[in-house]
Amino acid sequence: MRYVNPVMRVVAGWLPWFALITYRGRKSGKTYHTPMNVFRHGNEFVFALTYGADVQWIKNVLASGRLEIKTMGRTYHLTDPILFDDPTRHLMPQPVRFFLGRMRVHQFLRMRIANAGT
Repeated sequence: MRYVNPVMRVVAGWLPWFALITYRGRKSGKTYHTPMNVFRHGNEFVFALTYGADVQWIKNVLASGRLEIKTMGRTYHLTDPILFDDPTRHLMPQPVRFFLGRMRVHQFLRMRIANAGT
């Protein structure tokens, strides 16, 4: 991660199935930029939690209730985070579903686009 994340921070906001997420630390107030996999479903985005739900960025997003992402060159403001468990991984594209299954990933975060359709 030490070497991959700096490179991914540059390209993640432009690639399909990737995003550069921006959030604020709940204790420090510091702004963080992290590359992540993300999948759009209508007016929502779903994140596969490959490291589980007990990680700092999830705690920060749940505390603030919001997140900004840049994906495919567009910026979205997301709100209303919902953690959920899905062993079938049905919201993931088929090739991704296969790899997440191999990694035993079954926790996800879903957030809706703020002011979608306005």
